[in-house]
Amino acid sequence: MADILKEILEKLPKGSISEATFEAANIVLYTKDKEFFFNEMNKIRELVREFKKRIELRPDPSTCMKREDAELAIKKLVPKEAGIQDLIFDPPRSVVIVHAEKPGVIIGKGGDVLKKIKEKTLWIPVVKRLPPIRCKLIESVRAVLYENADYRKKFLAKTGHRVYDGWLRAKKQEWIRLTFLGAGRQVGRSCLFLQTPESRVVMDCGIDPGQEDGGPNSYPYLDAPEFNISEIDAVILSHSHLDHSGLVPYLYKYGYRGPVYCTAPTRDVSALLQLDMIKIQRNDGRDPIYTSEDVKNFVLHCITIPWDKVTDITPDVRLTFFNSGHILGSSVTHLNIGNGLHNLVYTADMKYGRTNVLEPTHSQFARAETVIVESTYGGRSNVMAEKDANDYTEKIIKETFERGGKVLMPVLGSGRAQEVMVIIEQLMKSGKIPTCKVYIDGMLWDITAIHTAYPEFLNRNIRDRIFHKENNPFLSDIFVKVGSNKERKEIILSDEPCLILATSGMLTGGPSVEYLKHLADGKNNSLIFSCYQPKGSMGHRIREGNTEIPMPEGGKMKILKILMQVHKIEITNHSDRRQLMNYIKRCNPTPRKVIVQHGEASRCLDLASSIHKQFRIETIVPKNLETIRLR
Repeated sequence: MADILKEILEKLPKGSISEATFEAANIVLYTKDKEFFFNEMNKIRELVREFKKRIELRPDPSTCMKREDAELAIKKLVPKEAGIQDLIFDPPRSVVIVHAEKPGVIIGKGGDVLKKIKEKTLWIPVVKRLPPIRCKLIESVRAVLYENADYRKKFLAKTGHRVYDGWLRAKKQEWIRLTFLGAGRQVGRSCLFLQTPESRVVMDCGIDPGQEDGGPNSYPYLDAPEFNISEIDAVILSHSHLDHSGLVPYLYKYGYRGPVYCTAPTRDVSALLQLDMIKIQRNDGRDPIYTSEDVKNFVLHCITIPWDKVTDITPDVRLTFFNSGHILGSSVTHLNIGNGLHNLVYTADMKYGRTNVLEPTHSQFARAETVIVESTYGGRSNVMAEKDANDYTEKIIKETFERGGKVLMPVLGSGRAQEVMVIIEQLMKSGKIPTCKVYIDGMLWDITAIHTAYPEFLNRNIRDRIFHKENNPFLSDIFVKVGSNKERKEIILSDEPCLILATSGMLTGGPSVEYLKHLADGKNNSLIFSCYQPKGSMGHRIREGNTEIPMPEGGKMKILKILMQVHKIEITNHSDRRQLMNYIKRCNPTPRKVIVQHGEASRCLDLASSIHKQFRIETIVPKNLETIRLR
């Protein structure tokens, strides 16, 4: 593989290629020869079949039409009904991103409009759907990427050279080690460290949201002797929740400049949550553990991979993402290690059941010797009746509104929040609960906007509804965005019954805590917990029945009395015990080994014991800092 570019060039006419480079694991060829570009695509397809790599041919940037002229030409070629909003040019790569309301109109029948754009401008058009809800975060992410286009091209080329240019370390024997730097017999601070003789790969790097003080127990064991930040080849990010993504910018703070592999929505939501964490830490009077510049570096080094696409990330590790059904863009990670030596599946957080927003976890693989499975709700008693939970939610809201009270539901920004929005919209639309305002506060609105920007990651039903504005549940008139403290106070002082969805879901900060301070003493009000509450969090203390909660205010500690009705609804975007057992049963092929993590110790041990007894599969329940040899 070390000479793959040279081998490819030798099979093409001399002088036809002006530059051959990598974009991570993809190979990109640039040509100044217009006739070659338009007439030799069959030759490129032959090379793809021979080398079994993604190879793309583009015009050399020097041949592209001037941007101002290209913009006019594109707008003239594209029918007005496409609803083009903007064009973003990426000159080093000869690519133009076209954002429009109706991408299909731009593509045209058989791709004829795209072909005309290429022929006229010599820019490669990439068409993207305009989100129904504007999201400043998505626009900021785009700006970071395109303002640093030259750096991105060099970074992607460097990443590709690491994959293809041969082995850095002496390969004396084959072995695979997996060290748990977090999430061993606990929920939170997920961080797994994979080592082979050649590669060092980090899978997730999060915080423990239950540790409110932000002390050392909040973070993975990055001081473990085998962990050296200068040796990391790649970071794989399963999804955006802070217990998986919250510490990734910290790696960039301390010098990491390699790639983070994730889906596009995971990148966007992670950046939003990380920036919000910085804000919350400052508001709490603490020094943030990293800065917005570190978050920017995270975004700049992300390589987004869609589901079901195989990509090499080191010389001996090949990655494929599959849907995990947990939240938007969340992924099961499949790693082919050592060219078939061992196949590892890391489910991270998963939902093995279809929800209102997402499809169930992927369970079919070409090979899977070891499966790492979560156990958040893996205990014997953690069996949830989802229909009963939805009916109970309906009952609580209806009774609270009849009393003239307000319903506060602290939610995680991504996941259950959008599920709740869809459920509430359906209940009000069908008349099962009175129509009222549903206030969306915190990051929730931006994350919902990101959902509408990536409909391909949602289930078919909700995807079809998003494509039709008049039927898009997230655009319903019942939902009202809260954008200021003034609006928040008006909601609190109003006599109108309403439902408030606000972050954070564990009451560890954010607007949900502000609402709680003012609504807690109202006996007609209701507080609904619908997501996991880690031990140590305020949400866990209230859920367990504590009615007097110490609350910092004006530099002093005051006691907040909880007089509002508190309800627990055991329904989340995690798999319950029954679904976890079902997943292992239906996982194809049957794994030889199952590693259980990301759960309270008793739940991990209980799930592992049941898997071993029922399926006769070897199970392991590692503690933090334990290392397992897979091969």
